[in-house]
Amino acid sequence: MRITRITLPLAAVAVAFLFTAAHAEGPAKGTPDWKSAGPIAFGPRGLLFLGDTQGAALFAVETGDVKPDSAGGELKVEAINEKIAAVLGTTADQIMINDLAVNPASGKAYLSVARGKGPTAAPVLVRVDHAGKVEVVSLDDVAFAKTALPNPPSAAQGPRSARVEAITDLAYIDGRVFVAGLSNEEFSSRLLAIPYPFTGSAGDDASIEIYHGAHGRLETKSPVRTFVGFEIAGEPYLLAAYTCTPLVKLPVAALKPGAHVKGETIAELGNRNKPLDMIVYQKDGKSFLLLANSSRGVMKISTDGVDHAKSINAPVRDGKHEGQPYETIASLQGVTQLDKLDKDHAVILLQNAQGQVNLETIALP
Repeated sequence: MRITRITLPLAAVAVAFLFTAAHAEGPAKGTPDWKSAGPIAFGPRGLLFLGDTQGAALFAVETGDVKPDSAGGELKVEAINEKIAAVLGTTADQIMINDLAVNPASGKAYLSVARGKGPTAAPVLVRVDHAGKVEVVSLDDVAFAKTALPNPPSAAQGPRSARVEAITDLAYIDGRVFVAGLSNEEFSSRLLAIPYPFTGSAGDDASIEIYHGAHGRLETKSPVRTFVGFEIAGEPYLLAAYTCTPLVKLPVAALKPGAHVKGETIAELGNRNKPLDMIVYQKDGKSFLLLANSSRGVMKISTDGVDHAKSINAPVRDGKHEGQPYETIASLQGVTQLDKLDKDHAVILLQNAQGQVNLETIALP
């Protein structure tokens, strides 16, 4: 997902993991005061979670989009950035597609879009159906809930503002919204686990320490870039990818208030690279991760043996690979976003050298 700026961490992370967020509001009918187009993710029955980096908030919006798209078939729109810009009355160079999520209830694709540049860019929600129709989703007079994120990074403006990384990824898993990003605390890289419906009380945190082999040290400043839920030996885990590019497993059961948990680095996938988006899927009786990257293409990562994978705790230099095996999918060049459409297909955003962005459906490799 998600943020265009690449930040190479200088020193090593302990991730703060909070169990609720502060200042929550219950369901309401009205217009969400969404200030920026951040990451998005779907919950059950067409419930859409909107991440707002500038507002340091999370919204849950009832889309009402709960019936399968009657058109069926693939999702495919060429030059979707140009079509979105035309709908918004501007040009393609004045918008940015920040995230993609497929609604499991309808099969339609939703896009988080910034109209304009910088922190003042207006957030827009766009929907694409299987007939190729591109439309802006109105957020006027909708049922929604909101929760503010505790201790967000400073909103000071400028090219190095940390506020743009207040939310780097999010996912709804078993009744909770997991939110990755930065805080203003000492261990600034964190994950939030926010029960839905939002409760309103703030909880204690659990710190998570990870080892980054490419840097040869622990990390405390670089946020999780993208993550998925994954079951290991019947227990829930998060598999998370960081810049430069460690892959880490985090046991959800150990993430309790006040705990200090050491995440296990199970792969180093190459430096000078930022993970962009990741999904998990099954094929031929096995599970795989499909990870899109800024400079290392799309990786198909095996999860075989992840339950007893050796933890990486020594330097892995010169961009070398260690840990879980993977292959690079040569046919997928320029993928910036992806999400599962069904058990056999994914929807991707594909950007070419000229800046044109296409929305396409692919068979999972």
